[in-house]
Amino acid sequence: MNMDEIISRAKEYIAAEKDEGFRKEVEELIASPEKNAAELEDRFYRNLEFGTGGLRGVIGGGTNRMNTFVINNATQGLANYVKKALPDKAAAGKLSAVVAYDSRRYSDVFAEATALIFAANGFKTYLFTGLRPTPELSFAIRTLGCDTGVVVTASHNPPQYNGYKAYWSDGAQVIEPHDVGIINEVNSVSEVKTINKDEAIKAGKLVLIDKEIDEKYWAMVKEQLFRPELIKEKAKEVKIVYTPLHGTGAMHVEKVLSDLGLKVITVPEQREPDGTFHTVEKPNPEEAPALKMAVELAEKEKADVVMATDPDADRFGSAVPGKDGKYVLISGNQMGVLLTDYILLSRKELGKMPSGPAMIRSIVTSPMVDSIAKDYGVLLSECLTGFKWIANDMATFEKSGKNNYVFGFEESYGYNVETAVRDKDGVSASAMCAEMTLYWRSKGKSLLERLEELYTKYGYFKDVSISKNFPGSAGLDKMKGIMASLRAKGLKTLGGKTVLKIRDVQESVIYDPAAPATKTAIKLPKSNVLQFFLDGGTVVSARPSGTEPKIKFYINSKVAIKGSLDDAKKEADILCDAIKNEIDAILDAQ
Repeated sequence: MNMDEIISRAKEYIAAEKDEGFRKEVEELIASPEKNAAELEDRFYRNLEFGTGGLRGVIGGGTNRMNTFVINNATQGLANYVKKALPDKAAAGKLSAVVAYDSRRYSDVFAEATALIFAANGFKTYLFTGLRPTPELSFAIRTLGCDTGVVVTASHNPPQYNGYKAYWSDGAQVIEPHDVGIINEVNSVSEVKTINKDEAIKAGKLVLIDKEIDEKYWAMVKEQLFRPELIKEKAKEVKIVYTPLHGTGAMHVEKVLSDLGLKVITVPEQREPDGTFHTVEKPNPEEAPALKMAVELAEKEKADVVMATDPDADRFGSAVPGKDGKYVLISGNQMGVLLTDYILLSRKELGKMPSGPAMIRSIVTSPMVDSIAKDYGVLLSECLTGFKWIANDMATFEKSGKNNYVFGFEESYGYNVETAVRDKDGVSASAMCAEMTLYWRSKGKSLLERLEELYTKYGYFKDVSISKNFPGSAGLDKMKGIMASLRAKGLKTLGGKTVLKIRDVQESVIYDPAAPATKTAIKLPKSNVLQFFLDGGTVVSARPSGTEPKIKFYINSKVAIKGSLDDAKKEADILCDAIKNEIDAILDAQ
């Protein structure tokens, strides 16, 4: 796209954008196009597209930014698509939608604009009166029987981002063909309908909601627990330090855990909602710096566990004291392993294992849980990255009637212990983690000690993720080049280990690189992912992010316990370092 085309797109955007601040940003840029060429190109070389989490981008003026213009077009396109997908309900005036939002900048503005566009398009629209977590939005869709829903959030991204997650009537984020269909409608929008808020409320087209959903959600979360008697008996023995990282979690996590009688100390500096997230660089519980203040408070309070949720409270992070008293961060895979073990153990102990039990993990999540599931006779289903695919498998189980869902998670700190929510849920994960901590304490063990027992039984698993940013249109081409090169050349070895199989999810095949002509079809939906299965059980995966300008590599290493666990840990360190060095060389070559 040349500069004349970019400026033309910028002028069209200025004419359509209703927010004065966003208009001025672009007007100032096109006043000096040569000076601002790179910035203009980045803002206008494309329209934001639905990825693994819907729309997500930097807040600002432009078609490749999050602003009222993009939000309005996305919502009108979504409304148009739903009306076409459900023509009978549309004709009868019975369509409905629910909208929620988190603590990010402009979230409340974008959410209200979204709700009013739905209302103007004939939807009975429910809008939360204040910020609410993403899992509650999913719960609200199912509880209210809505046809669609939206939560305005950029999850754990840095403060300059915001986003827009679109949901279908099952309470799950949209997947194919809906996501593609919505984008086509968005790109075809010629007119955006809206309505005055007071008029919408008076006409019954806009309904404000809060406690009537909150109370049902809290009750649902508590119903998932296995041992309420144990919690009542031992609650005073456990001290929890919690941080919502300036997001939506405090209201729900504090309420649920305190109702259970647990002592929760919330990091005071991070308790109140704040879209600047001023105490952290990124409000991401996956990263140690985000938990620094919580860990410091836990050290002072001598807490038994640190808990954290991201701004929209769908992700859950934790840390626990080690034998030396210093707090150890539990990774997303490790918490998934611990919860898998605890949930399956509890269901078996208490006679609550359903017929045809099944759990789900994403393809880049640790395969350690496969062995645990097998021991309990539980089906392990793999899905693409993104919790919408876990929800999709959940729905498949329900339709077939052959399997009953018991747990699902992905390595990026997302867990789901219930079917009433079709997304990851940091609130219910907090409650289940608290109960699990009490359970193992009653057995004289810490979470880390239980994890080491599992390693001793199933082998030591170490997980390493590598990512590199490739911003802008040039970056997109570089990421495509890396994936194309890996597909064309393949990899025969990694870290000194032979590659036994390559799974190419985009091409829907798996094959032995020593005999590439012999390929077996796989059933996963197409996605730009390559996986390398190494001798010994290690899996290395490569995928461009669906929501950020970065490419990600995941190392899920496995080392058999031949001597001590410490020896296995050292062997895993050496293996992961060797693989990482090879991947870094591939990335640095671009």
